[in-house]
Amino acid sequence: MKAIRQYRLGDSGELTYEEDVAEPRPGPGQVRVRVSAAGVSRLDLAVRAGTHRWLPGLPTIPGREVAGVVEVLGAGVPARWLGRRVVTCLGLTSGGYAELAVREVAAVHEIADNLPEDSAVAAIVTGRAAVGVMDVARMAPEDVVLVLGAAGGVGGMLVQAAARRGATVVGAAGCPAKTAVARRLGATFTVDYSQPGWAEHVHAELDGRHVTVVLDGIGGDLGRQAADLLGYGGRMVFFGWLSGQPVEVSAREVYERALSWCAVPGPGPVNRPGSVRRLEERALTAIGNGLITPLVRRFPLGAAATAHAELESRATAGKVVLIP
Repeated sequence: MKAIRQYRLGDSGELTYEEDVAEPRPGPGQVRVRVSAAGVSRLDLAVRAGTHRWLPGLPTIPGREVAGVVEVLGAGVPARWLGRRVVTCLGLTSGGYAELAVREVAAVHEIADNLPEDSAVAAIVTGRAAVGVMDVARMAPEDVVLVLGAAGGVGGMLVQAAARRGATVVGAAGCPAKTAVARRLGATFTVDYSQPGWAEHVHAELDGRHVTVVLDGIGGDLGRQAADLLGYGGRMVFFGWLSGQPVEVSAREVYERALSWCAVPGPGPVNRPGSVRRLEERALTAIGNGLITPLVRRFPLGAAATAHAELESRATAGKVVLIP
């Protein structure tokens, strides 16, 4: 089969496209999927570079998000799964950047007839993160919601969700092309946070109103500036720190400004059995029903190194997906 192989940890140049890789065989309780779409995430970048706390044995096939058609059943798997379109997260086992992948049947979701495979892949990890953020943020029509990284995979979904709930949405992104994307996704107004004075621009545009919710996947100085825009009693929800550093905050500040600070995933998905799967199901339903439309950037499987490089340099918008 065709697949991407990695023999050493390092930059995107370590991803090698090969056309004669051994096909995986499903074990008991597993299915083999002919992959139609494989998601690329920032976790993939960290694992590839060797900076994540979990690292695979080498050589490896990267990738943990796949959608496609079940073509082989392992022992004990009901025959009804054969030929079904499915999507799954492979966990930390990787193996997704390939024409074929195996996974326990209990971990796969059947894809609705109206849902393309690349949209399903966008739901399975990126979408579940967005749903988790929505649960914690509790956005309402009276809110002013500032989304950092508003043209990203998660950020773009959050812009749509906040707009659908009637909130005033400030879409913050790092270049004019991405602010234009945020505007198309439903932002009330946008701001380019690569420009000096961006926070002052938001303050002026709101004309006396305060930001009530910040959804932050960037952290660092940008996250800190966004937090400073929160009014008394505001809510700050973290879903990552693309900058490499989380926002610094003191208990005194949280108390004196009556702020709520929360990280996603929080203790619910981590500690309650089945809660991650329920988030995946809700994300698939929301996208299937048209409540959220994932923005997808497609690359051929053989261009995985280019996809990694562009995602790493923040040159992409939306969810990056490889097509075998």
